[in-house]
Amino acid sequence: MPNTQKTAGKAAIALSFIAFISLGMPDGLLGVAWPGIRSTFSLPLDALGFLLVFSTAGYMASSFFSGLLVRRFGIGGLLGLSCSLTAGALLIYFLTPFWSLLFLAVFFGGLGAGAIDAGINTYVEKHYSERMMQWLHASFGIGVTLGPLVMTAGIALTGQWRPGYLVVSLAQFSLAFVFFSSVHLWQKDEVKNHKEEHHETDASIGETLRRPRALLSMLMFFIYTGVELGLGLWSYSLLTISRGVPSGVAGVVTGSYWAMFTVGRILAGWYTRKMSVRTILYASLGLALTGTLLVALNPGIWPTVAGIGIIGFAIAPVFPSLISDTGNRVGVRHVSNTIGMQISAAGFGAAVVPSLAGVFARIYGLEVIPLYMMAALGLLFLSILLSRGSKA
Repeated sequence: MPNTQKTAGKAAIALSFIAFISLGMPDGLLGVAWPGIRSTFSLPLDALGFLLVFSTAGYMASSFFSGLLVRRFGIGGLLGLSCSLTAGALLIYFLTPFWSLLFLAVFFGGLGAGAIDAGINTYVEKHYSERMMQWLHASFGIGVTLGPLVMTAGIALTGQWRPGYLVVSLAQFSLAFVFFSSVHLWQKDEVKNHKEEHHETDASIGETLRRPRALLSMLMFFIYTGVELGLGLWSYSLLTISRGVPSGVAGVVTGSYWAMFTVGRILAGWYTRKMSVRTILYASLGLALTGTLLVALNPGIWPTVAGIGIIGFAIAPVFPSLISDTGNRVGVRHVSNTIGMQISAAGFGAAVVPSLAGVFARIYGLEVIPLYMMAALGLLFLSILLSRGSKA
């Protein structure tokens, strides 16, 4: 029996990593495909924003209610349904002759992605160590990297953007089949690195929303994801428009932000064995603030480059660490609901925080962005401190 449980645990975590790779791949497709989509449907440049709105709506809806969905379908069943939704959404991209149908596609894709994200985060938080949580999120980085490569290869071979979506759609359908076929793996009560389970009934969403720490948790994820994406989005504009850095160099620097981000999560899987979650969070935010200060001071191009890389490396462990610490903040009965709410808040923050940075940049200039991000990181730090002291 122990060997069977050990094997099931390894299979489940392997599937979790694969699922997160698949979660990242669609996110990497759109940026490369967008010029072709614009040409196909004769769209203006800013039409991409409509797709992002519908995608975020679907993502927030499914992740917010993921606790209810997990209780209804189980982790394996929910992941199978979610991958099927995502695969169907990508298939619409491949088949549709109408721009309006892409709104439906991205909404369904958002529903699938939100459920996968929240469902697997909940499972790994409950059953595995902080080390595995860090590596789970590093898998997402691999997927985001693979998506553009698949789309680029498809365009190079066929001259069209649609085949890339077909390839990833078929991969998602295959993964859905695997999840439906392995439901029993996700129902095991004992797996390797299994955390202590308390056999209590999960709280209702209403009960969880009345917990101050649950609300603080949502705020933390709203801020963090907005800062993470905002720094990645605005670094290129800051360097080229405000500081006169050549576009080629700025592109490499911006890419290094995400490269250091992925490296940070991979390495975090090792040093989490020797450091507490609280220590990792405080050290990561302190180092990120140092890097942001370096960018804000602008002592020269190379110190600025170093600052951007430091930020990416430093903040990488924060999201998975906050996920792993959910149970300590809100209690085991509220974990499933809270993780879903956190993921939903993260999706909202990814849209609001970078957009607000753009508003400030338009009014005060691009140099305000590092200061804005420093303030956001400071608020995140304060929120974490409050979550430790607020009433559970």
